[in-house]
This record gives sequence, structure tokens and C-alpha cells, in this order.
Amino acid sequence: MPKKIFLFFILTLMTMGLPSTIFAKDAVPLADDPVIEQRLIVISEEMRCLVCQNESLAGSRSDLANDLRKEIRILIKEGKTDDQIRSFMVDRYGDFVLYRPPVKPITWLLWIGPFVILLVGIIGLLVYLRRRNLSVPSTTLSAEDNRRIDALLKDAKSNSIENLHD
Repeated sequence: MPKKIFLFFILTLMTMGLPSTIFAKDAVPLADDPVIEQRLIVISEEMRCLVCQNESLAGSRSDLANDLRKEIRILIKEGKTDDQIRSFMVDRYGDFVLYRPPVKPITWLLWIGPFVILLVGIIGLLVYLRRRNLSVPSTTLSAEDNRRIDALLKDAKSNSIENLHD
């Protein structure tokens, strides 16, 4: 009987892993030349995956990233320099494909935008806090109010000391 349970357990584990092997993709083939592959990695680390957007072209596994890496391999085999390959990619996909786009009028928003948003947020917060403080009326307490507050504080203090001793 224990042998049947063990076999059932093993078969269950095997069938649970089966769907993942059915949908697995083939590994992306590496270049025949390790020098080409190393240049591909260096170039593609500096470029953004246009699908993932926060992942490098070298690290992305999207279909578009695979196609772009194939294109870069072809350009490397054609004898293009790294700068020519970068220029080709920028001409085709725009400055957004680069992780560090050049500072020029068309990319000023990419470089300065986060600081502008932060500054606007700080100014908005300061305006909100100032308006909130002005909307709360300030009242001056009378001598009688101060005496009642002092009495309440003394009573609360004595109650807390009594509770500590209990």
C-alpha cells in the first residue's frame, strides 16, 4: 500500500511540472563568435527594451528584444562600429531607445521633467499647508480656561501614577 501512495505522489508531481515544459520556449541561440556576442551584450546593455521599458535590451526576453538583438548581430557582422549601430537604433526608434538619451531640446523633458514634477509637488504642498493653517481660527484662552486645563492635567497625571502603582 505505501508503494502505491509513493507512486501516486511521484506521478502527481510529474504531471504538475508537465505544463511548464509544454509552453517552454527554445533558448535564444548565441552567436558563433564569442567576440560578436560580447559586443552585442555591451551595446544592448545601453539600450532600453521598447516593450518592457525599464529593462535593458540585453536582459529582456520579449520577442521585439530578440529581434533587435538579431538586428544588432547582423550589423556587427557587417562591420559597423558601436556608434554606427547606436545611430541606426536611434534613427529607427528615437532617443527613447537609449538609457541615457543626449541632452538636447527634444529630450529636455526627459532630463528636467522629474525635477519639475518634484518642485510643483513641493510648492503645492506648501500652498495647501499654508491655506489649511489660515483656515483654522486661532483663539486665545482665558485665565479660567488655563486653570481648568491645569486641573485636568494634574488629575490625569495623578491617575496615571496611581495606575502605575497598581
